[in-house]
Amino acid sequence: MLATSPANGVIGTPPQPVYVQLDTGSFELWVNPDCSTVSGGDAVFCDRAGRYDTAKSSTFNNIGTTKTLRYGIGSADITYVTDTITLTGSTMGLKGVQFGVANATEDAFSGILGIGYGQGIATRYPNFIDQLAAQNATKVKAYTLALGSKDEQEGVIVFGGIDTSKFAGPLAKLPVIPADMSPDMVPRFWVDMKSVSVTPPNKNNQVYANSSIPVFLDSGSTMTLLPPNLTAAIAKDFGVDAPDANGFFRLDCALTKVNGTLDFAFDGVTVRVPYKELIREVPSTPPACFLGITPSSSFALLGDTFLRSAYVVFDLENHAIWMTQAANCGSTPAALTNLSSLASVTGACGTTLSAVTNPSTSQVSTTSITSPQSSSSTPPAAEATTATTGGTQVPASGGGSVRGSVGLISSLAIMSAVVLVHFI
Repeated sequence: MLATSPANGVIGTPPQPVYVQLDTGSFELWVNPDCSTVSGGDAVFCDRAGRYDTAKSSTFNNIGTTKTLRYGIGSADITYVTDTITLTGSTMGLKGVQFGVANATEDAFSGILGIGYGQGIATRYPNFIDQLAAQNATKVKAYTLALGSKDEQEGVIVFGGIDTSKFAGPLAKLPVIPADMSPDMVPRFWVDMKSVSVTPPNKNNQVYANSSIPVFLDSGSTMTLLPPNLTAAIAKDFGVDAPDANGFFRLDCALTKVNGTLDFAFDGVTVRVPYKELIREVPSTPPACFLGITPSSSFALLGDTFLRSAYVVFDLENHAIWMTQAANCGSTPAALTNLSSLASVTGACGTTLSAVTNPSTSQVSTTSITSPQSSSSTPPAAEATTATTGGTQVPASGGGSVRGSVGLISSLAIMSAVVLVHFI
C-alpha cells in the first residue's frame, strides 16, 4: 500500500511514490515531512522517502482545514486533502481518501499511516481503515500483523484477512479496554496483561511483582515501555543495575545467543519473547546492545520488541485483540468474512515457543519490497539513533507513538526489510 517501489507509487492520479510509517498507535495518514528537521541517517532516509505533489494529481481535492498532530516524538502541522490511493499490485483504488499533507513537521523522518480507530471513535472522518471496508476492499474491518523475527527480516500485514502460516496454535480473544477506562483516555488497542515473567535457560520461570497492568499494542514504537520498577527488575536479571545517560539499559551482546525468554501472559495466551528478539542491537564498533524495554511512569505499551514474537489480529468491529505466538511456515493469506470464525482458527505452524492458550471473490494484493536505502551497509535510521536519542518518550495523549524501527514502509514494508502485504 502507498508505494510499490521508489519508481512506482500509488497516491494520486497518476500514482506517486510515497513511503510512510505503519502505526497501530495512531489514527491518521499524513505525508511530506520536512527533512530539514532531522539529521544523520534519519535525514538520508527522509530524503529518499518520496513526496506527494498535489499539483501533479488530477484526483486531488483540497479540503483546506488544518490540524496539528502530536506524537511522543515529533509533530506535524497538516492540511487535509482527499485523493485516490491505489492498492499495490491491483487496479483497484480507494477514491476520495482523506489524509494530511504536512505544512511543517518536527523530528519526523517519514509520514505516518495510522491504522487505529477511525470515524466516530478517534476521527471525525473515515480514515484509511474505514475506507478499506466502506469501498469493499475488505469484507471486515480488521487486519492481522506479523512483524517477523530479526532473522527473517520479513513481515506481513493482511487487511481483511488472516495468514495461518504465520502463527502457531489457537488465537486468544482479548477485549479492548474502552477509552474512558484506559490509562490515557484515548481509544487505542489497550488490553489487560496478567503478568511478565522470565524463563532463563535451564531454570524455572520467575514472575515479576506488580506486572499485572493495562498495556497497548503499538507497531510504531521500537521499544516496549513498562513501569520503572518492573523495567529495573527485568534489567537486573539481564545483568544491568542502572540505565545509561540516555535512559537505556546497555547489555552484553552475548545475551542474544542465550536460549531464554521473557514471557508476557494475557487471559488465555502467553507470548514468549526470545532474548534475541528482546535485545536491540545497534551497528557500531564494537557492537552495542540494549534492552528493548524502557521505563515509563505514565503508561505501558508493547512495541516491536514484543510484537516480533506475537501474531495479532486487530478486530476494530468487535473491539477485540486476538493474539498468539508468532511463527513462520509459509504464506497462506485467506479472507475473513465473519470475525466470529477466529475462535476456531488454528495456526498451521509448529514452534518451540508454545503459546499457552484456551482451548466471495476476494481481491489479493501481494508485494515484496525493500526500503529506499541505496545500500544494505547503511544502517536504518531508527536503528542508528536508538542509542543516541535523548530518551524514549511515551505517546502524547492525542495520538501517536514512540518512533520505532518499524520505520519507513514501502507498500507497508518494514524499514530495512521485505514485507508482504495482502488486501483481502
